[in-house]
Amino acid sequence: MKKILIVEDELPMLKGLKDNLEIEGYSVDTADNGQTGQEKILNNPYDLILLDVMLPHISGFDICKNARNSGVTTPIILLTAKGEEIDKVVGLELGADDYITKPFSLRELLARIKAILRRAPSTDDDKQAGKNIRFGKLLVNFKNYEATQDGVPVKLTHKEFEIMAYLYKNANKTVDRDELMSEVWGIDYDITTRTVDNFIVKLRHKIEADPNNPRLILTVHGVGYKLVM
Repeated sequence: MKKILIVEDELPMLKGLKDNLEIEGYSVDTADNGQTGQEKILNNPYDLILLDVMLPHISGFDICKNARNSGVTTPIILLTAKGEEIDKVVGLELGADDYITKPFSLRELLARIKAILRRAPSTDDDKQAGKNIRFGKLLVNFKNYEATQDGVPVKLTHKEFEIMAYLYKNANKTVDRDELMSEVWGIDYDITTRTVDNFIVKLRHKIEADPNNPRLILTVHGVGYKLVM
């Protein structure tokens, strides 16, 4: 049974989400403020986190940032009343996997949850999925969401694992930005190519010997990217 944490300070919404997710067959834990939510995220395993942005004590943005900096790779969906593009970009660049703007329908939220839980950083090859694969400076295990450099763990976000997995699946082929947005974020996801570019820049700093002169993730100008293996 998949376990979901809801961090939301509006108690009627918190109860409604919990009840409906349990009806759908999920195990649900809750927190009604940012401090408690962050403590639970850092100290407990979850399959997915629903995280409100506007929280007392500490914001959802800060929780997301702190979680990723602490090595938490659990998928995070931000719940926000803010619809401006800058807020969406900030959330994604801090390591969130998705966002949904209030008010939202339960059907839409469930679809987002199922999509994220369905997508896993796998190469579609069961034999490869459990192997450690060399990406420049890193050894990466997609099945276990683990990355190391010279035996030392390296922090990668869930989305960074997904991007690497998709590029690896299409190694030595050009993958355009629209394809990455569709396959990694979802076809109905409202992001820009700049968000994709920013994630690639971050990945290069983690895997390339010289991020300013990449030899693994190459830019195909006007199109997208190619992973050279």
